Amino acid sequence: MLKYILKRLAIMAVTLWIIITLTFVLMTSIPGSPFNSDQSSNETIRANLEAHYNLDKPPHVQYLLYLKSIVTFDFGPSIKQPNQSVNDLLSRGFPISFELGIITIVVAVISGVLVGIIAALRHNGILDYLTMGIAVLGISIPNFILATLLIQQLAVNFELFPTATWKSPAHMVLPVLALATGPMAIIARLTRSTMLEVLTQDYIKMAKAKGLSPWKIIFKHALRNALMPVVTIMGTLLAGILTGTFVIEQIFAIPGMGKYFVESINQRDYPVIMGTTVFYSAFLIFMLFLVDIAYGILDPRIKMNSKGGEAS
Repeated sequence: MLKYILKRLAIMAVTLWIIITLTFVLMTSIPGSPFNSDQSSNETIRANLEAHYNLDKPPHVQYLLYLKSIVTFDFGPSIKQPNQSVNDLLSRGFPISFELGIITIVVAVISGVLVGIIAALRHNGILDYLTMGIAVLGISIPNFILATLLIQQLAVNFELFPTATWKSPAHMVLPVLALATGPMAIIARLTRSTMLEVLTQDYIKMAKAKGLSPWKIIFKHALRNALMPVVTIMGTLLAGILTGTFVIEQIFAIPGMGKYFVESINQRDYPVIMGTTVFYSAFLIFMLFLVDIAYGILDPRIKMNSKGGEAS
């Protein structure tokens, strides 16, 4: 396990370096300057600003300075908000985005697993068809369209929940629903199919022959193996949820990182764009690493080998 962890850490570092390099190349390849839209600035002022933010230096020098800022975790000041550093924006916006993402993941996993179990136990019944039909709708409708529908119906028409900002549990309901519906539907369908397969295994039949209660068979014996495919796709779901928060935050006016990231793109605020991209990439890579570790813990039959893969 130690060799596997060290190998994965090395792979994570290389992956992050590639992301950092690609982000820098994309930012520097865009024609023009962030200060071109400042109509009030003359050429001298614009040149001084570019010098202040090292934008007048050769690309390789900018790249080295960029790497230094990442290593020291000091992304510098925002171009469009000079009184705010990128670190300040991250420390202010990330906790809100993280809270939204974690609540969404918990709601999606718990509800998806429960719906999948119910559908499997009522196979070919009304509940099975109903839950799977709803799951298909959840997968089909993009979260930004669902968010608009939720605002229109539950916030405007029926006035059940408030929208905009992130002040109370009531403000969390609609954005969490909009983000969690899609992943919940995927988890429900996957849990149903794997649970149906697991329930036909010999050890489940043996547990039934011993007279164990149905719920003990399901939650103690069947569910653990049925969750293996769910854990496998958690990395993809995490990526979708974390990136999806940016859009949902804009729709619900949540003051998370989505607000600063979208604004930085519109304003070509290079430090914020690159700092946010690198930070979220590192966070996502680390979460995928934790998912892999959880996969091995959940199924002790899986042994991590020193080549960074898995062997049973």
